[in-house]
Amino acid sequence: MAALDGLRILDMTQYEAGTSCTQCLAWLGADVVKVEPPGTGDPGRNLIDDNDEYFYVWNSNKRSIALDLRKPRGRGLLLEMAAGYDVFVENYGPGVIEKLDIGYDTVRAVKPDIIYARIKGFGLDGPWADYKSYDMVAQAAAGAFSITGNADGPPMRPGPTTGDAGTGVQMALAISAAYVQKLKTGKGQYIELSMQEAMTYYLRTAASRTRYGKRPTRRVGAEELPTMSLYPCKGGGPNDYVYLMAVTPRMWGALCVVLGRPDLEDDPQFVSPQLRAKNDQALRDRITAWTLARDKFEAMRELAEGGVPASAVLDTRDLYENEHLIERGFIREIEHPRHGKVRLLGWPARMSESSVPVQPAPLLGQHSKDVLTEDLGLDRSELETLMRDGVIGEPTEPAAPVHERT
Repeated sequence: MAALDGLRILDMTQYEAGTSCTQCLAWLGADVVKVEPPGTGDPGRNLIDDNDEYFYVWNSNKRSIALDLRKPRGRGLLLEMAAGYDVFVENYGPGVIEKLDIGYDTVRAVKPDIIYARIKGFGLDGPWADYKSYDMVAQAAAGAFSITGNADGPPMRPGPTTGDAGTGVQMALAISAAYVQKLKTGKGQYIELSMQEAMTYYLRTAASRTRYGKRPTRRVGAEELPTMSLYPCKGGGPNDYVYLMAVTPRMWGALCVVLGRPDLEDDPQFVSPQLRAKNDQALRDRITAWTLARDKFEAMRELAEGGVPASAVLDTRDLYENEHLIERGFIREIEHPRHGKVRLLGWPARMSESSVPVQPAPLLGQHSKDVLTEDLGLDRSELETLMRDGVIGEPTEPAAPVHERT
């Protein structure tokens, strides 16, 4: 059986911070029902150039119901449904849930043991509570920009969306813990998570260089030391690089052997970490001459097999074609309703007693009839009336993107 089999989640999320949370739980076996507005759906469905790939990679293994919560009947149906769920998750902008009048007290009135989870950019109190946020705003507010980039350059936007997905994973952990507690005590609870605060979790190593907050951590780019650095490889493409980290005396010796220069280990210029830093360029020149004679995967293999931690710089296309990830079954192929067979990155946790097959992300409103029939026992005529009145929507491709729901 799946680890979270039996856990039911009302997914009131959009974009990524919330959807990544509910996707984690769906991949662990929870029944996740995503509630979306008819016609437009989650604005993430068409976020990038009318392309559904962004939505697709964050919403697999969910069901979708298209429900207009601005209509009294739509709001009423949601609250009726809530009585049959364990968790309610939302990450709308500040004040939206309050306008819809589906806050914690309202939902708890129909489901006293509900786990009610909220993700907000800056939390629900404090001077920044009403400020809107997206991933990179949260990263800037948490310090990630300040430590990214070259030492002599400006702060730089990090590549991964840790402000969103990193927050989502933390909320998924909190919900799982709350569910375990609920199974023991019978009590639900209220969970609030600030994206700014969640993002600081990934800054802790960098923050450990601040003398407990007395000074800022400096930017070092990808070239902190010549033995912890990025090197160009044969091919000359934008990602034809290898990154190596020879951080112990044994690794330094191994690096010298791999380079075919075991004499460098005892060379007076490089015999200590301090001297290797002092004679930085001379050592870089020797390593660069070696890496330029190999492509990035050859360089990685020789370094790694020689005992030096290293990796080729994989670009996002490389990930889908990487023989290691393919052999481990991490790259999943599923059927897309418009594009046929597509590849998705998988779920990294491997559990010996829990396995959940990857299911495609739903069409907007794909499961409206099924969910309302299962949860509330609505018959065909009632469903047809609700559709005619615009309370629920039929399965459809979403309309033009709407990037903010208020």
